[in-house]
Amino acid sequence: MVDISKQDPNGLSRLAESLGAIAKTKGIPPVERWNPDFCGDIDMRIAADGTWFYGGTPIGRPALVRLFSTILRKDPDRYVLVTPVERVGIVVEDAPFVAVQMAVEGEGASRTIAMRTNVDDVIAVGADHPLRFERDDHDGVKPYVRVRHDLWARVTRALTYDLVGLGEERDGVFGLAAGGTFFPIAPASELGSEA
Repeated sequence: MVDISKQDPNGLSRLAESLGAIAKTKGIPPVERWNPDFCGDIDMRIAADGTWFYGGTPIGRPALVRLFSTILRKDPDRYVLVTPVERVGIVVEDAPFVAVQMAVEGEGASRTIAMRTNVDDVIAVGADHPLRFERDDHDGVKPYVRVRHDLWARVTRALTYDLVGLGEERDGVFGLAAGGTFFPIAPASELGSEA
């Protein structure tokens, strides 16, 4: 693979410039319809805590991180930043986004949960934006919420406690209801006396 950051030390600037009109539009560009040639990997990484790095240095401009987040896509074999004219690979340590704020209204099946990510996407948990729960290294749970397409946000530890606090047991499964959908967290039998 060609490493364009070695060919062009200003790869980040070149990518930002190629966004041109995209940066001036509102909303998320139709990245799923763009299929330019793959130009190689660049030295960009999204850390597990949601911090974006370029060349080992955190990207300090929130507006630039937000802009890049709008052209992020998950291809079958890698995460890429894609414009109409180029597609470059980046590293994502866990999930590309972090859910940092949550609002809850109602209870049970009629409950609504809205979440805001670290790049200011706001989503309502439900069929289009489901929750999924994975096990962490210490046998705890790591919740994720789908932001768009195959891009997910990991829920912060503080919000994880809030989510689990909304849980209930249904048919031997501990989970939570939101947006008309029940999201399983774990078999109730694994929770012991806490269920």
